[in-house]
Amino acid sequence: MDYLRLFVIAVIPGIALAMGLYLTDRYDREPVRLLLKLFLFGMLSAVPTIAVERFLSNLNFLPGILSTAWTTYIVAGFTEEYFKRLVVMKVAYHDYAFDEKLDGIIYCAYSALGFATVENIMYVVSGYDADPYIGLYRGLLSVPAHMLFAITMGYYLSLAKFSPDPEISKRYFTQSLVVPMLFHGTFNFILLARIPLLMLLFIPFVIYMWIVNLRKLNRFYQESKALNKPDL
Repeated sequence: MDYLRLFVIAVIPGIALAMGLYLTDRYDREPVRLLLKLFLFGMLSAVPTIAVERFLSNLNFLPGILSTAWTTYIVAGFTEEYFKRLVVMKVAYHDYAFDEKLDGIIYCAYSALGFATVENIMYVVSGYDADPYIGLYRGLLSVPAHMLFAITMGYYLSLAKFSPDPEISKRYFTQSLVVPMLFHGTFNFILLARIPLLMLLFIPFVIYMWIVNLRKLNRFYQESKALNKPDL
């Protein structure tokens, strides 16, 4: 097996999406050193994430569909989104460069794509023998999904940072974890529950996530454009 080829296949989606987001941030681009740091620490966050996921999985004594819900919403959804957000809080939240709302989306996406890249490497390299198309599936669905969860996270995290009302800021901060966790959990739950009728909702749900999150991204993009585009 050509492990180098599999490695390249696994890392391309995350890097491509990261570059796309960097180019999207046209009017007040973030420092490259900060983005690389977020991506790197996002990759490293896979280590504690795996440890906590194993611990929580061992607590799963629920039957049937409840067991699947625990695995998708708590083990994966909560744990992964918590550590991806923790990276942003430690690395970028108080950085001077975090000076507009679009930045929160960019930072969360870089952390998430770093994590998703490590996760993708593990799945593609270990799963290729069982499914040679696993890199394609994950490149089209799973890695972009991590970015979409991160857009939601960054949207609410920016609203929390720039809200003048402490109570409203706390509410947005809570939403910055809960809402992407719900998106993440639902994405995984539909795939793992093995309910044929539920599977019919998967593509509409993915389309819904794209529409909702691109609207969030565009809202802050337009704000950035209005703030930073020089008057002619």
